Amino acid sequence: MEDHLPGAFLRSHAETRGFALFARLRARLSACDPYDLAVALLLVALVVLVFATYGDYAISNDEPVQQRYGELIVAYYRSGFADQSLFHYKNLYLYGGLFDILAVLVERQVSFIAAYDVRHILCGLIGITGIGGAYVTARLVAGPRAGAIAAFALAACGPWYGSMFNHTKDIPFATAMIGATYFLLRAARNLPRPRWGAIVGFGLLFGAALGIRVLGLLMIGYAGLAMLVRIPHLRTGPVRDHLSFFAQSVIAFLPAFLIGYVIMIAAWPWSALAPLNPIRGLIDFGQFNMEIHTLLAGQVYTMGNLPRWYVPAYLLIKLPLLMLAGAGIAFALILWPSGPASRTAEQRLETALLVFIAVFPVICEVVDRGPADTGLRQFLFVVPVFAVLTGIGFDWLLNMLAAWRRLAAAGAGAAILAGLIWDASVLVRLHPYQYLFFNPLVGGLQGAERHYDTDYWVNIMPEAVDALEAYIAKLDAAEPGRRYKVAVCGERLPFEKEAGPRLEWTKDWQKADFFIAPTHMNCDRALDGKVIATITRMGAQIGVVKDRRALVRPAIANGHR
Repeated sequence: MEDHLPGAFLRSHAETRGFALFARLRARLSACDPYDLAVALLLVALVVLVFATYGDYAISNDEPVQQRYGELIVAYYRSGFADQSLFHYKNLYLYGGLFDILAVLVERQVSFIAAYDVRHILCGLIGITGIGGAYVTARLVAGPRAGAIAAFALAACGPWYGSMFNHTKDIPFATAMIGATYFLLRAARNLPRPRWGAIVGFGLLFGAALGIRVLGLLMIGYAGLAMLVRIPHLRTGPVRDHLSFFAQSVIAFLPAFLIGYVIMIAAWPWSALAPLNPIRGLIDFGQFNMEIHTLLAGQVYTMGNLPRWYVPAYLLIKLPLLMLAGAGIAFALILWPSGPASRTAEQRLETALLVFIAVFPVICEVVDRGPADTGLRQFLFVVPVFAVLTGIGFDWLLNMLAAWRRLAAAGAGAAILAGLIWDASVLVRLHPYQYLFFNPLVGGLQGAERHYDTDYWVNIMPEAVDALEAYIAKLDAAEPGRRYKVAVCGERLPFEKEAGPRLEWTKDWQKADFFIAPTHMNCDRALDGKVIATITRMGAQIGVVKDRRALVRPAIANGHR
């Protein structure tokens, strides 16, 4: 019996320690704010979704170009600046390559994952970071509930979630911008002597934004505005004191600007070739124009002749109504002179700054008619700010209703939750085409079909190729082992990544046995053929696969092939 005593003692000790650890964990969880805990669970769930679904998204039209740009930047540094091919590669001098460099370096370390899968995983994880950025920014201004609403609203926003996998320039840039906004607000709270951590954080994310798109320069203006709006809050005194406050604030931000500059030139080598190249890049970007066609209310435009209301219109029809309502409430309460008693002057000031950050780029686009195409793609970076305003607006609303009637606040909270669940359910039904989300103002995706930009990245490719391969498998009895030529209304690489050995891409559309096309810009009508598969979501047709063999076989018989 004595032989069993040590084992029994160890088991008892282990159980005691287990109960103690469980008790401590339970105590810590109970001390956590429930909204913070909900956001933590959301972010974990999103990470799982990224790894579970990244393969469902096609390679976008731009990714091969961006991938090559990243390889050229890496080659530039590895050659000791001797290989300068990147300065002659298309027009990529307008952009930084921070994400592309990261993707190239990571894929070389994880060679067991395909290059574009690495890009999609990284971009998805960065998109989740952007959701976290919206959460911490709204939480900073208005508390945990506002942060949670902002996070869930952005996660359930189709233009954001649907772009997280293959908009590998737009999502990283937007994430860097909302992160820099968060640290800017933190730093501005302690002007003219901001906390060092906030300055470093702002510098790193400001540099990350500049290392992707030159529009990151907007952050310099936002920082200047954050300094200026605090001057009236000083005690009445001579102008010299106000100037001194502003000068000290600028000096305090200089390390952040230096950090950002270093990151920018590392990720954007062209910007380091001449001191004014970043400004030149901004001007060139504003005048950038290509023959890219885009749809608005059934009319086809090129980048050079877009109406001024193009971007505001897409914001109104692409963002969920819940997000528009919450952001609208935040804006209205800023304009309300008395406002809710629960809001402090600091919160009003920060919310007003966020409203400016959300609308200023859009106003610039309306006034200057800068480059824009394919819906919200070029302006995804304002979407997280709208999510932050959504959280702040609804938090204010719930506080006001609670002060009036608790039952009214409970009803409003339930309505907000129902709206978030509804938006999330739409994304599930659209999968993996969440970026095709349109709100009810245009009748959803079905109402937007052939009237607005839909599948411009040809994300239908994996599903279309699967449908075509299933179809030709049934043809084996008549034509065993035959190879077929396929015309694609899209890029070659996304098709070849998905297609098996029996499908051969061809640039000669008239000789193609099959045709794959999205309905975007009526590309499905470019070639005739028998429709053998359609890709649909929520009552809208977004892509087709056509069998053209009956049309090309006579040409074959006459020796024209």
